[in-house]
Amino acid sequence: MDDTINRIIVNRLRAAGCVFAEDEAQLLISAARTTAELDDMVNRRVAGLPLEHILGWAEFCGLRIAVDTGVFVPRQRTEFLVRQAIALARSGAVVVDLCCGSGALGAVLAANLERIELHAVDIDPVAVRCAHRNITTAGGHVYEGDLYEALPATLRNRVEILVANVPYVPTESIRLLPPEARIYEAPIALDGGEDGLDVMRRVATEAALWLVPGGHLFVETSERQVPVTVEIFARNGLIPQVATDHELDATIVIGTRT
Repeated sequence: MDDTINRIIVNRLRAAGCVFAEDEAQLLISAARTTAELDDMVNRRVAGLPLEHILGWAEFCGLRIAVDTGVFVPRQRTEFLVRQAIALARSGAVVVDLCCGSGALGAVLAANLERIELHAVDIDPVAVRCAHRNITTAGGHVYEGDLYEALPATLRNRVEILVANVPYVPTESIRLLPPEARIYEAPIALDGGEDGLDVMRRVATEAALWLVPGGHLFVETSERQVPVTVEIFARNGLIPQVATDHELDATIVIGTRT
């Protein structure tokens, strides 16, 4: 690609507020098959469409995860949650990815653990179609439905690792999110209710029915929400543990079934 064209694209992206304009330009140039397609992709990025939706994939924990238009883009900070889950899992474990979105968490767990039995659930049909592309290739199963209701009843008391990257943004804070998320990602993947913990409460309330004794539930949250999350976990038969990664600005709560 001509250096002049590259500079023009970088300048356009930078003017649109893209912090990593040089890197994004290279990704768009590499993905485009024709000059016309490249121009269209740059126009969509300048208009605010998430880069991952334009490319059709996101890099997450070293994997290329398919991400369709409208589907929640896996965040880098969530890699911390996945690493903690991998550290506590064993080969052959029964793993469930609730609120799976693209299926990124489950796909990474399957790539890093041997012979796991993987199940993933999301309520959004668009996300479910996307998750099929990432999960079924890893030998997993994907279901459309509302949290545990979509899971086979045979999984009760069998789940060893339960990851749930639930929406945890308070409703009133949605308007403060970057346009990429606020406009282009499904609200159901972001909105956690009045205090941001509505879905997390539902996940924690039933977790003990699905986890084996000693099994773990992993959720991502904000530092401000930690005290309430810990209280909810403890109230529902889970021993809570808080873990943070300041470099990634990531906070998770791990609940272990007693």
